This record gives sequence, C-alpha cells and structure tokens, in this order.
Amino acid sequence: MRRLSRIFAAVLLAANLNVLPAPAFAGNGVPAKVTLLPDHKYYDALSGGIRRAKREIKGCFFLFKLSAGRNSLTMALADELIAAHRRGVKVSIELEQDAMGKGSVYEQNRRAASMLMEAGVSVRFDLPRTTTHVKAMVIDGRFVYLGSHNLTQSALKYNNELSVMIDSPELAAETLGYLDNL
Repeated sequence: MRRLSRIFAAVLLAANLNVLPAPAFAGNGVPAKVTLLPDHKYYDALSGGIRRAKREIKGCFFLFKLSAGRNSLTMALADELIAAHRRGVKVSIELEQDAMGKGSVYEQNRRAASMLMEAGVSVRFDLPRTTTHVKAMVIDGRFVYLGSHNLTQSALKYNNELSVMIDSPELAAETLGYLDNL
C-alpha cells in the first residue's frame, strides 16, 4: 500500500510539473517577454530604453546617487532622463526620503532630485515615515524594469545585482497603478 501511495504521489508530481506554463505571464495571465539583466547589463538596457522613450518614463528608486567623473553611469542616466524630458517625454521620478531629513540616502537623493528638477524633470519624495525600497521604471506604458539595482555607480558597474526587463503593456499598467499609489 505504501509503495502504491509513493507511485501515485510521483505520478501526480510529474503530471503537475508538465502543466506548468513555459512562457512568462503578466499578472493577468497575458504572455510577456522577460529579459534577465544581471549586473552591468541593466545599465545598458535601461539607458537604451530611456533613449528610445517616446511618451512617458515613470521611475521609483530607493537610492539615486550621482557620481562625479567622466565614466559616471549615474550621471549618464540623469543626462538621459533630462534629454528625454527635453524631447517631450513626460518624465517623473519618485525617491526615498528619510523621516528625519538627514542621512546618506536623503542627501544623495536630494542631490539627484535637485539636478533633475532644475532641468524640468518631475521629482517627488515618498512620505517621511514610509520607506520606499522600490527599484522600478516603466517606459512608454510597455517596458517594466524591475529588480535589485539602485541607481548608484556600484550597483550599475561593480555589484552582483539582478533585475529584469518585462515587455508587457498589461504588467506596465499594473506597475504604474502601484507607483501612482505610493
């Protein structure tokens, strides 16, 4: 009897494994194309997406730390966001702020916000008593960039980080709804 139970359990498990969907799906079951963006590949994909944006870019990040220097990837992203705004793309960014109005995250995000706002980019901060640890960007209501990458030189160039780019208007709409309600 035990042997028959084990065989039945194995057959049931095998049958369930065969019915799992192979493609990725957005939240409502619509197929989506997912591209894995490990380490520095995230920067390449995100900067390219910003350059190709035609209508809207909405992002939310825990940390946007501008780095000085000729090879600063974060300054390059800030420049890309500003260039997108100047060519008529609606660009809005939300950043974390510390409840006490101090600390490294607060200072770095304020610095990035100042640069972006001076160029006309819309920047807002989360509520002071809420930690917003999101790292997401939606471009043109279609492309969702989501994962572990903060906008820092370390995250974009040196750290082991893992994010994805999901091509799905349905998931983009859900993500925008989430970001709009933060």
